[in-house]
Amino acid sequence: MAFMKKLLPILWVFLAYYYYSANEEFKPEMLQGKKVIVTGASKGIGKEMAYHLAKMGAHVMVTARSEEALKKIVAECLEYGAASAHYIAGTMEDMTFAERFVARAGKILGGLDMLILNHITSATMEPFVGDIPLVRKSMEVNYISYVVLSMAALPMLKQSNGSIVIVSSMAGKMASPLVAPYSASKFALDGFFSSIRQEYSVTKVNVSITLCILGLINTDSAMKAVDGILSTEASPKEDCALEIIKGGALRQEEVYYGKLGWSNLLLRNPGRIFLEFLSLRSYNMERFINN
Repeated sequence: MAFMKKLLPILWVFLAYYYYSANEEFKPEMLQGKKVIVTGASKGIGKEMAYHLAKMGAHVMVTARSEEALKKIVAECLEYGAASAHYIAGTMEDMTFAERFVARAGKILGGLDMLILNHITSATMEPFVGDIPLVRKSMEVNYISYVVLSMAALPMLKQSNGSIVIVSSMAGKMASPLVAPYSASKFALDGFFSSIRQEYSVTKVNVSITLCILGLINTDSAMKAVDGILSTEASPKEDCALEIIKGGALRQEEVYYGKLGWSNLLLRNPGRIFLEFLSLRSYNMERFINN
């Protein structure tokens, strides 16, 4: 009991700092001239992010499977004022393509400041009945390709003190029925990227990692998937895209967006944050810092 009395004030101070410390104000000029990759950019949130970045004067590299859609988006990005706009078409089911894509993009852009990972494999909302190939595909596209892309980009991001932005979901923070394979892949993103964020912090790697937790967004694919199943109000994809970019530019650890209400506060899980802070003190990280 005495231990808890000593611990509680520390906990409240820690949480107050975490929640209420002032963030730097976002300014569109932060992206001017920056070299940015956006995956899953042929439609929905990815396309809107490309447009926002173009209006901010960034160098934009987009990728998705549809070459025809990407050509149109690149042309529109140039009209919106992008410093430059490029595309490379391909599928993130192919890990060799994912790795080579980053190398090619880096050569075309002349480096990299921000990597925004947004792509997912298509999925329907239905009870899980043992479709193992779907689980494997969801993990490969929604998770493993994110690891491949981020590790391929890391040398360039170290040089620029850049940012990795991971687009995730409420389904990666809480159990969600009818989307078990999708949810598993999003939980994996949190586990992996939150862990390496800690590693980067301790080993002084100045590359930020922003995890974006989204509610229901009014993309065509999401609206089709939830039709007649989910009665949640959707948020606009244009605003969502902007909030993701802001979070990455401000190097925030997490961004929450959508009609979340109290979920926004509850999903932040102060208990987990505090335990992670305490547990890190148990590790001997000096051997890794010295190496």
